[in-house]
Amino acid sequence: MPDLSGRNGPRYRAIAEALAEDVRGGRLAAGTQLPTQRDLAWKLHVTIGTVSRAYAEAERRGLVAGEVGRGTYVRHSAGVAPVMPGDILGETEDPDFIDLTINRPTAAGEGAAIAAALQELAAEPDLAALLDYQAPAGRREDRIAGAAFLAGCGLATTPEQVVVTAGGQHAITCVIGALTQPGDTLAAEALTYPGLRALAKLLQLRVVPIAMDEQGLVPDALEAACRAAPVRVLYTMPTLHNPTAATMPVARRQALAEVAQRHGVSLIEDDVYGFLLDKPLPPLAQYAPQHAIYITSTSKSLIPALRVGYVHAPQAKIEPIAAAVRATIYSAPPLMARIVARWVADGTAERLVAQKRSETRSRNRRAREILSGAEVTGDPAAAHLWLTLSEPWRADDFAAAARRCGVGIIPAAAFAVTRQPPNAVRICLGAQTTAERVERGIARLAALLATRPERYLSVV
Repeated sequence: MPDLSGRNGPRYRAIAEALAEDVRGGRLAAGTQLPTQRDLAWKLHVTIGTVSRAYAEAERRGLVAGEVGRGTYVRHSAGVAPVMPGDILGETEDPDFIDLTINRPTAAGEGAAIAAALQELAAEPDLAALLDYQAPAGRREDRIAGAAFLAGCGLATTPEQVVVTAGGQHAITCVIGALTQPGDTLAAEALTYPGLRALAKLLQLRVVPIAMDEQGLVPDALEAACRAAPVRVLYTMPTLHNPTAATMPVARRQALAEVAQRHGVSLIEDDVYGFLLDKPLPPLAQYAPQHAIYITSTSKSLIPALRVGYVHAPQAKIEPIAAAVRATIYSAPPLMARIVARWVADGTAERLVAQKRSETRSRNRRAREILSGAEVTGDPAAAHLWLTLSEPWRADDFAAAARRCGVGIIPAAAFAVTRQPPNAVRICLGAQTTAERVERGIARLAALLATRPERYLSVV
């Protein structure tokens, strides 16, 4: 029963703060099961939504973990809150701080390319038409550009099967929102993109974790989950998975598609990192064309400021997805979509992708050299590393110690759907402007790995 007396601000935040204090003070031991949201809401005379937000905030801080069908429990590593992706960005003014939390491949020519594009945009003869509301699925020319962009990702599609969105996160929101109802079951890898977990809470979906191995999601595990209870959709990242950097081989993609078709599961493939491969792997839509939806965006492959994403879907699902776009932002930003369309046509997009691919491989290779001897796994084409830690280091402690050493990384708890995340951290290689800064950050992590955690735990 949290003590909320004397706490100002929103009630959900007060509950989360009280929970944090009880954990730190030893009043809530690791493994303690918390009251159900309904019970706590009744006792505190607040809404269930308030308690739901409080538990979500506590989970974001790494204090608790929720498990479908079992409840919410205090984490064993609850004393150290994990740093979430984006928490550090812009937070410190220390010029020596090296942020390796943001998964964002870079290219040297980005600034010049966008400056030229903005000048060209200002001179567009039909600029006035771009300043008005657009069709929710996107202008015809933008859907054509989207089909061409997706062709470069290895996906054969038509403009009629493309919906333009405001980036990848918006695409995921619209697709899952169009395909599910509150209470439905959403399956995802046991480690998954944190934005998906936040979206599932918003849409009131049950998230079922699907086991993974070194090749990504295990189809037999999805089969077992479907037999246990109905699964509406599966969100998966088969290429350069976030956070493990695993890439699913072709045979496993085929097996996954077979399971989805057999149980009527809609497959949502997030392929925002696929452009980093020299040759794209077949998308799931190739094996399950009536069950698979493909998502990508220009945030990783071109520039984050270009809030443009593309969704390929079976024709029957285009209208519901477009309706979701209209219900959220009405339409993708037409000015940004025009820049992407121009870049797809004139080769700028292809050039930026090639630069990012080359720079990413170089940084990945150098980082592995510096961390030689450590357990680094994942595809060498990835813009991030997955580092599994050995005792006595624990992931949350290592991330906290790294931050004190001036390096931001993300512990596995930030991505975990299950109660017990692996003892690992994600290290991103792209957000820093120069490879030298990345190498300096990796060198600090290598030095930290060679120490014992006790010397850092006493540092305040």
